[in-house]
Amino acid sequence: MAHSGDGPVGGFAAGFMHPVLGWDHVIAMVAVGLWGAFLGSPAIWVLPVVFPVVMAFGGALGVVGVPLPGVEIGIAASAIVLGAMVAFAARPPLWVAAVIVGAFAIFHGHAHGTELPVAANPLAYSLGFVLATGLLHLGGIGFGMVVRWPAGKVAVRLGGAAIAAAGVAFLTGAV
Repeated sequence: MAHSGDGPVGGFAAGFMHPVLGWDHVIAMVAVGLWGAFLGSPAIWVLPVVFPVVMAFGGALGVVGVPLPGVEIGIAASAIVLGAMVAFAARPPLWVAAVIVGAFAIFHGHAHGTELPVAANPLAYSLGFVLATGLLHLGGIGFGMVVRWPAGKVAVRLGGAAIAAAGVAFLTGAV
């Protein structure tokens, strides 16, 4: 949704707004923080660190022009899977959660990376989308902290279900 593909995309503000204006990115980034908070320590910080590190790898693939089929499908699927993990209270080993998060981060990074070469200021653009990604993760963590209370667990799981449903809507083109 945030992928314009038209001309130069600008600098810091364009990079910052890329994940913020694309609801497909927003819900996936929030889901990473939400799942990390749901899983507790150390996942609460591991998952939001794994995502941007692997996203940078995906971004590098996009910058150098390595084709990645199904980027938009991968982004929508990230919302479905990550939301479902929260909705169903999935508690895999940390390494499995990190692999799931990392696999989807490649698609998000590739979407950023394909726009990076035409950015007016590639470094500022990169800093913008990394900062926005981190803030969206923090938003998910903030919401996820309510799991400490019984009603909070229900709210977080419902939030995960809503994220998964939105991912289905993106995948099917309903939104």
